[in-house]
Amino acid sequence: MQTQGEIIVGLDIGTTKICAVVGEVSGHDINIIGIGTHPSIGLRKGVVVNIESTVESLKKAVEEAELMSGCEISSVYAGIAGGHITGFNSRGIIAVKGSEITENDVDRVIDAARAVAIPMDREVIHVLPQEYIVDDERGIQNPVGMAGVRLEAKIHIVTGAVASAHNIVKCANRAGLDVSDIVLESLASGEAVLTEEEKDLGVALLDLGGGTTDLAVFAGNNIKHTFVLALGGNNLTNDIAIGLRAPQAEAEKIKKKYGNCVARNISPEETIEVPGMGGRESRKLPRQILGEILEPRMEEIYALINREIYRAGMENVIPSGIVVSGGTALLDGVTEVAESVLNLPVRLGKPRGIAGLVDVVNNPMYATGVGLVLYGAKNQDFRKFRIRDNNIFNRVMTRMKRWFHDVV
Repeated sequence: MQTQGEIIVGLDIGTTKICAVVGEVSGHDINIIGIGTHPSIGLRKGVVVNIESTVESLKKAVEEAELMSGCEISSVYAGIAGGHITGFNSRGIIAVKGSEITENDVDRVIDAARAVAIPMDREVIHVLPQEYIVDDERGIQNPVGMAGVRLEAKIHIVTGAVASAHNIVKCANRAGLDVSDIVLESLASGEAVLTEEEKDLGVALLDLGGGTTDLAVFAGNNIKHTFVLALGGNNLTNDIAIGLRAPQAEAEKIKKKYGNCVARNISPEETIEVPGMGGRESRKLPRQILGEILEPRMEEIYALINREIYRAGMENVIPSGIVVSGGTALLDGVTEVAESVLNLPVRLGKPRGIAGLVDVVNNPMYATGVGLVLYGAKNQDFRKFRIRDNNIFNRVMTRMKRWFHDVV
């Protein structure tokens, strides 16, 4: 953990909102001391499509967080999502040189595991060790100091489009911020809302955002699978706008105020007022129509997630069930539809393991922002994120120097 009073800032750059969360590390506790949110203009499905608008939204969210926390923000841990994110498993194997396994051996085996062909337009965002195997002994979390002849590593590699990662860093830099690291949003949310018992037994985290739905499967305290679906709360808003013939902004308000994903839970007597388009008069409609619009779309999102869980062979890995977080998770009936489609226990994920402004952030929509702070506190000393540029040459030179050093 960090020194007393270390400030860590998580920046959740989402499709519907940009959220900056300021955390202060004191001993083993993390106090949330400031939070700033601003509607996100300039992103679509988690990807930056307008740099100027994104920079403006970023600045406003960060200013609000600075005012509340009373400190100046200079560096952030930024979240990344979007349909371009892909995750896959890989494994590497090496012979151990000495009588016992050293940190150097662990670095070598991870290098061997990540030596897979990745297209030039993609960047490795995370290399997440799942388990180590020493001479056929499985399930080892940290092999340093153990005796063995052969070391094997299983890892999960998360990659994203270089351009999308570049644009997030560029927007942050234009807003006067350094990016300490880029973090997959579902991984960050997992830090905030999942318990150690769930991660150990096996659980799936579903982050229902505005532009994307992010899936992360954890088991044995390690990440097993990641997936990003390019559907989210904005699709629900769009469905309401088309179904009720209402302006997009009004459809969003109606969704937040009256939205329910289970039509049968809505009384037939209830009505809602829908503003007309282009100066037409507003109309009164039964509220049940909302449920009939939202329910099929939520079922579709969960059905696609279910298909991905089965495709990846993860259906027997998640006995703890599903934890849903993100702004869309606030809709009534979200967990009910999830339980019926996925046939698993489902709960709402709210940030935990923090102090300070707990009442303010005790909400699924702040899961990613708080998770980024927790991730930053845990991984401060790890390698910084770098965009691929001259790195390949530098990386090869470093590796060659290490080989020569080992030979000599």
